[in-house]
Amino acid sequence: MKVHLQTYGCQMNKLDTALVAAALKDAGFELTEKVKEADVVLINTCSVREHAEQRVFSHLGHLKHIKEARPGLVVGVIGCMAQRLGHKLLDNGTVDIVCGPGQIPNLTELVKAAIEKNQRCISVADNIRSIGCNPELEDFESVQTSADACLPGQAFVRAMHGCDNFCSYCVVPYVRGPEVSRPVNKIIEQVKRLAGEGVRLVTLLGQAVNKYKYVAGEKTYTLADLLYKVSDVEGIEWIRFVTSYPQKEGFAELMQVMADSPKVCNYLHIPAQSGSDRILKAMNRRYTAQQYLELIDTARQIVPDIAVAGDFIVGFAGETDEDFEQTVELLKQAFYKNCFVFKYSPRPGTAADERLQDNVPAEVKKQRNYRLLEVQQIISGALAAEFEDRQVTVLVEGLSKKPHLDAAGGGDNPQLVGRTADDWIVVFNGPVSLAGQFAQVKICKTSPLTLFGSLVSNT
Repeated sequence: MKVHLQTYGCQMNKLDTALVAAALKDAGFELTEKVKEADVVLINTCSVREHAEQRVFSHLGHLKHIKEARPGLVVGVIGCMAQRLGHKLLDNGTVDIVCGPGQIPNLTELVKAAIEKNQRCISVADNIRSIGCNPELEDFESVQTSADACLPGQAFVRAMHGCDNFCSYCVVPYVRGPEVSRPVNKIIEQVKRLAGEGVRLVTLLGQAVNKYKYVAGEKTYTLADLLYKVSDVEGIEWIRFVTSYPQKEGFAELMQVMADSPKVCNYLHIPAQSGSDRILKAMNRRYTAQQYLELIDTARQIVPDIAVAGDFIVGFAGETDEDFEQTVELLKQAFYKNCFVFKYSPRPGTAADERLQDNVPAEVKKQRNYRLLEVQQIISGALAAEFEDRQVTVLVEGLSKKPHLDAAGGGDNPQLVGRTADDWIVVFNGPVSLAGQFAQVKICKTSPLTLFGSLVSNT
């Protein structure tokens, strides 16, 4: 039986997909990239933005037509949308399986039941506060590989489940539950196993990963402590962590680990969301714009060559032109390597949806989105230009999916893509056998989002 997996959303969803894929393969299923070959189609979903959910519904509409011609096709929805909508997803007749993010250890059995018994199955958390405390989920996570089949040499490792921040616009606490930090020893065992499988880069994940805290005996482990321990694992050469919440507690210590350990990548993803204190308060973000910028200053004082990335939401309820201009100013001062910009869309069940009016017109949101990206492109272009004529180390991801005409010629070798430790995308020509390995590349051209170079050597 062949299974096709489709993933929407964040790195946490990509990790869940990798775990599910490994479990299905262990159970004898074969993975396929083609829907037309699949006996089972599983969609791992995101509920953070309305657009993400609409894409899933559009995909389900396409699968409905396929299923009319192939009634035996099994369709499953897993992840955040499954937890949020539950039984409602079964109502349209297309979906056979609904499985929340906390119930993925049950997914293989749900798939078997749908195939063998023609059952429609649902498994979601009745008590959202129990998700991260589920021992079956910890056992599943510890045993199954989280190595990324698409990006050889890389793996995500979950440091913690859930979120306690309750930002007024965000649905995550309602679909992934409260913050629960995983045991240090379980994480280290998992990283060691991944290193034995050839993984060289691990990315520690959490909705607010810098809030990681795990008590073992008289010792309380922070993310800084965890990074030091992961750095000791032989075979692991690069370590990243995402996403960080802007808070002063433990921040300087975290940056010091980055400065001290050559394995911890000089990369910090720390969403600001707005540059207006008034909007930040309405978002229930517990910092001011000035406090946020002070954190960025601290990071650059301790790690001078750090690359910083941010997130913004434009058009939040009540955002005025003045609020937006304050966001533009924060973006300029933060001087990000890159940032991600999203247009606000109310999410059902959140405080903002219940208490605030979504009163910024769609066209204004679109214009603000474009303006922020335009400003960021100038900054990114200036930072990228500093790499010209420099030699960089990249972890090769594989073939470039979109060949770049700006890349240097490489003879008969195909175009490859890789990333630097500070997450710059590098395009160059080289043998496919480099995928999953480190390589030295000399940069000859740059653009705001991509560095172009020629292969010097593989390391």
